[in-house]
This record gives sequence, structure tokens and C-alpha cells, in this order.
Amino acid sequence: MNNEERAARLASELVEIISGLDEVDESVSLLNKVRGMLHDVSPFRGEPVDHVQWVRAASVVANDYNPNAVAPPEMELLRLSIMEDGFTQPIVGWPRGDVVEVIDGFHRNRVGKECNDVLMRIHGYLPISAINTECENRSARMASTIRHNRARGKHKVTAMSEIVVELKNRNWANKRIARELGMDDDEVLRLCQITGLQDLFSDQEFSKSWDVEGEVTEEDFVALTDDPVTMTEGEVRTVNTSDENRIFHTYDKWECYKAGLYKTGLEGVTKDDGMEMYRDFLSDSDRFSAALECIITEWKKSCEHYLTNSAMNRIAWLGQAAVCYAEGVPAVYRSGFFLLSDEEQNTANNVALVYLNRWLSKHGLDEVTLEVAYSGRQSDIY
Repeated sequence: MNNEERAARLASELVEIISGLDEVDESVSLLNKVRGMLHDVSPFRGEPVDHVQWVRAASVVANDYNPNAVAPPEMELLRLSIMEDGFTQPIVGWPRGDVVEVIDGFHRNRVGKECNDVLMRIHGYLPISAINTECENRSARMASTIRHNRARGKHKVTAMSEIVVELKNRNWANKRIARELGMDDDEVLRLCQITGLQDLFSDQEFSKSWDVEGEVTEEDFVALTDDPVTMTEGEVRTVNTSDENRIFHTYDKWECYKAGLYKTGLEGVTKDDGMEMYRDFLSDSDRFSAALECIITEWKKSCEHYLTNSAMNRIAWLGQAAVCYAEGVPAVYRSGFFLLSDEEQNTANNVALVYLNRWLSKHGLDEVTLEVAYSGRQSDIY
């Protein structure tokens, strides 16, 4: 008996074993194990597509930097395509512990999880092709996602610019960014200019406190409420966090955005003047408290979006929001907080904490300490 005949006989025995299993989970586990063993001896073992595994959908988590957006009609078309043609492309993922982070296939992931007809047909699993292990570095994973998107010609300029800035923050040189993302040097420079890179670094000495999360991020300004099946008007939980209490609203729903919190400045007001306005307001605890009371009462969508995000500096956001609400001063002048004395800073922080906990308690969430609410993290916050 030659090798081909022996292999065919063994394959037949394996098929008989798998077909005799009653449980889907048991069958999937065995199929995954066999595929892994075959991949290990495959001449294509260096190619991720040679090894597609079926992974529980609950174990697949979206990344927080995808620069691609799909409108509701296209999402519905994707659902229909998968229902009619099946999953013809696996989701590219990076295994980390018990979960798989999506590198490419953000919307295939969503459809597979959120569209009940698809989810039932694939038994609660998703097809995953694991990216090479060297993507353990977040920057490398971001670069991989962008390469996948750019290869298909699908990316958003503003989202790309935010990612370029993050890579700059991670000490990537322009030439490395251009090489890893498939750009030329001029394109990298243009993307830096879109975000105002000079302004981004102009007050970095203040980055550890009332800078809520650095500049406004891609997550803040891309509408992800495009679920064709389960989306309801207004409140949608984000798909890229395991925190079940997190609520997401698109920026056009935020009262703080409409009030001008993210304006780049005020006409006729210098940076120093704006910082003084910040200091004057925050040093008056009565005015500060009154504004915070209005915010947690009137800014429903903004508070849901920001105050349920336990990974950000919620004290900072409340401070910036209060100054904007009461004085119309945007967050670009937030460095005025550091003109306060240490005692005044502590007082302002604790005033904000009172109203944060008041809002959390009202909405059935656990109250927090100042240390928890006053997170200093400036990246990876979503």
C-alpha cells in the first residue's frame, strides 16, 4: 500500500469518527486539532490562510483602531452575502490569552455575532485565520490592519491620520510608518497635518492629568451604529470592549460636541487667556458644582458615552465639560487646570468625583474612588 492509499484509509477512519460525534463543540474541537496537525507539516505552514480554525464568537473581540467604516446598506449586503454564499473569507485575528483580537474582518465579526440567522447557522462560531505571532506589539497589529484595509482600498483618511499620530507617539519614525503602512513620505506628512500634529504635542507636559485621553480618538468620531439587525435608535453598546456596562453613542448625539467642547479655539482668545478662564472657573467650587449638576442632568448621551467608560479619565472629562457648559470654553484650553494650586486641584477633582458617583449611583453602577476615576492612561483606552 502506497502513501496515498494509506492516507486515504486513515482519512476515511477519521471522517467516520467525526461523523459519529453528537456534539457540535466536540466535532469542532477535533476538526481544529486535526487541521492544526496538518498545518504543522504543510509546505504552506508559513501562510496563515493554510490554518483556519473555528472559534467561539464570544471569544473574538474587535480591535479599537479600525480605520474602515461600513454604512448600514453595505452591512446588510454583507449579511446577505454571508447567508447566501457562506463565509468565503476568514476573520484575521491575533490570539491573546483566551480571546482573539480582530486584525481584519471587523464587520464580518459583527455580522457573525449580531445577525441571528448567521449566528445560528455557524453554531456560534467564527472562522479565524491567526496572524503571525510577531504582531504581539500593538503598533504592529495596527499596521497589519491598515495594510489589509489599504489593499482593498477601504480606509478613512481621518481615521488613518489618528493612527499615524498614535504610531508617532510610539516613537515610530516617518520612514518606518511609510514602510509598514504602504505609504510614501508625503502621505505620512499629510496625515500628520490633518490632525494638527504640532498642536498635539504643544502641551505634552500636561498629559498625565486633565488631558482626558489625549486628542479625540477615532472611536469617538466613527459611527459604528450600523447593525442591520439589532440596532435601535440612540443607545448602542460598543462592540470592542468586554465591559457590559459600556454605552456608546455616535458623536453627533453628544451634547458636549454640540456645545463646542472639541472646538480648536475661541475667536480673539489666546491660549493663555483661555487657560486663565479655565482656572477662574475651576477655582470657584460653587460654579463648578452647579455646572456639573446640569451636565449629569441634561447631557444624557454624553454622560452615557463617557461616564460608562471606566478606562478613561472621567474626572478630566467632567471638568472639561463643566467649563464648556458654563463658559463656552473648549477643551483645547484644558491646561488651565495646572494654573490652580495643588489644593485647588484636589478640591476640583473631589467636586467632580461627587458628581461622577452621583451619576453612577443613579444609573445602578458602582461608585468609584478618585484613583479609579482619575485614570492617567493616554492610549489603549477603548
